[in-house]
Amino acid sequence: MSHAKTIAPSLLACDFAFLQAELGAVHQASATWLHFDVMDGQFVPNISIGLPILVATRRHTTMHIDVHLMMNHPEPLLEAFALAGADGITIHVESTAHPHRALQLIRSLGKQAGICINPGTPVSMLEPLLEGADLALLMSVNPGFGGQQFIPATHARLEELVSLRDRVNPECRIQIDGGVGMGNLLSLFAAGADVLVAGSAVFNARGATANLNEMHAAMQLAGLR
Repeated sequence: MSHAKTIAPSLLACDFAFLQAELGAVHQASATWLHFDVMDGQFVPNISIGLPILVATRRHTTMHIDVHLMMNHPEPLLEAFALAGADGITIHVESTAHPHRALQLIRSLGKQAGICINPGTPVSMLEPLLEGADLALLMSVNPGFGGQQFIPATHARLEELVSLRDRVNPECRIQIDGGVGMGNLLSLFAAGADVLVAGSAVFNARGATANLNEMHAAMQLAGLR
């Protein structure tokens, strides 16, 4: 199954003092997805944004809000994030003893269910979960901080996941998060990624609109838009 190729700007990298303006800049570049990272300071060594920012973001955009929960035992908060405006919710296989149950709960809330693995987790861990997932996320950096360098081994892991996805659940999108920019987005799309999360490559001094327009133009030249 062929999926539309999508850049998902990561809100974590924006200037939160100008949140509405940053969202406007992303809209101006015709983005359709927005990545929303939630960190708990335990599963990852950092604390980020949460429910109030999600509520505020939802008020100012109709984009698909892709909530990525980097937190231990996320189940008790899944309903709260669904009600706050998430369109999709992704959990980590490493964060809960019952990832399959968590995916079922996300779908029962009417949201797209995503499952994620860290760079040190074998891709094979996703096999029993893909059938119940709408999105499979490969971290291409160690989660917890923006602006990190892309881990080259992700290319081989992506190839493995594409093969697994095509066999188990062709409707599941594949997402890559970490170190994505102009230097690797076309090769990642060509290798089978469907959604690429881009943070500091979008939200920087040049401006989100210009950066996304450049990415979208490159995709169009490559026949991906």
